[in-house]
Amino acid sequence: MKIKMSNVAQRSVGIVGFGAFGKLIAQNLYGHFDLKAYDPRSDQRDVAAELGVTFTSLQAVARCDVIVIAAPVSSFEDVLTSIATVCHPGTLVIDVGSVKVHPSDLMEKYLPDYVDIVATHPLFGPQSACDGIEGLKIAVCPIRGLQHWPLAAFFRKHLGLQVIMTTPHDHDREAATVQGLTHLIAKVLHRMGPMPSRMTTRSFDLLVEAVSMVQNDAPEVFDAIENANPYSAGIRRKFFDLAHELGVELENNA
Repeated sequence: MKIKMSNVAQRSVGIVGFGAFGKLIAQNLYGHFDLKAYDPRSDQRDVAAELGVTFTSLQAVARCDVIVIAAPVSSFEDVLTSIATVCHPGTLVIDVGSVKVHPSDLMEKYLPDYVDIVATHPLFGPQSACDGIEGLKIAVCPIRGLQHWPLAAFFRKHLGLQVIMTTPHDHDREAATVQGLTHLIAKVLHRMGPMPSRMTTRSFDLLVEAVSMVQNDAPEVFDAIENANPYSAGIRRKFFDLAHELGVELENNA
């Protein structure tokens, strides 16, 4: 069975992981799908109900037409092995993590051949999407099957997203700079202490705004971006080497 995204009202979507991003997914898919969610934290049940989501078991979520994995990287492999024996032929499995190479390999390894796979990375989070997601970007990596085409069309037509079709390696290569450096600089500036707020320039205000958008991300997000991306270590070394070279130049010119 292939999922026809054009007939979304008849389809069920199961969200695995009902943290901040799982809730953001529910908020934007409400009205388009019959939504179900699973999270090991049972205290999310009332929040799910408020968002029009049926809070249920992992097995029930795994029987949905579309499964969106929004679980932490640390539990990703366990989730895959749990749903692999339950999901039916034609199921579309999507992940929404910040890194694409390793999760894509795991999905291909653990999910049965009759399951379609699309790796995605919404290039925004709950803070940057606080005013809505229309016009924001999402990376889409086709892994198995052809359901990435109707999925991309749904993202564009119904959610107003800018879709970037790419591969896991191309994604991670660019994300190592785009996200890796942003989160790294944000972490350093946060540790420096409170930033000046009176005599500031527009460029400094933009820098502080960028830092504030990521500094409250869960620790596992930072860990995934910096350690799970195979290209991040090289970018970090280059950044620190160039910063050191600049420091030496400034000391020599003092």
